Amino acid sequence: MTEIENYYSNQPEPIKGTLLALKDIVLSQDKNISQDWKYGMPFFSYKGKMFCYLWVHKKYKQPYLGIVEGGQMEEPYLLQEKRSRMKIMLIDANKNLPLHQIETLLKKVLKLYQFKRVNC
Repeated sequence: MTEIENYYSNQPEPIKGTLLALKDIVLSQDKNISQDWKYGMPFFSYKGKMFCYLWVHKKYKQPYLGIVEGGQMEEPYLLQEKRSRMKIMLIDANKNLPLHQIETLLKKVLKLYQFKRVNC
């Protein structure tokens, strides 16, 4: 079992199911998105540039989608907290995923990577 598989399998439900669904959503956005194990967490890259990651918020005990270039996004549901560059989208594992919101966000971030130079 890889470190990534181990990470997902060690999560309690419903967090595990939420993280696995988020993984599938991220990977389905573009054929150039790949998943790696970086910084001790599942990380996704777009054409080799750091794109986003999945983690569980220690304080809120909720899974989240971390956006590497989140500082350039103005969506009110993204939290910056003490991060300078990244913002996160908390996901309530006990509710249905806000699929449209997640996909819209990922498409906006992809456009940022495709049409602007992102230095990662």
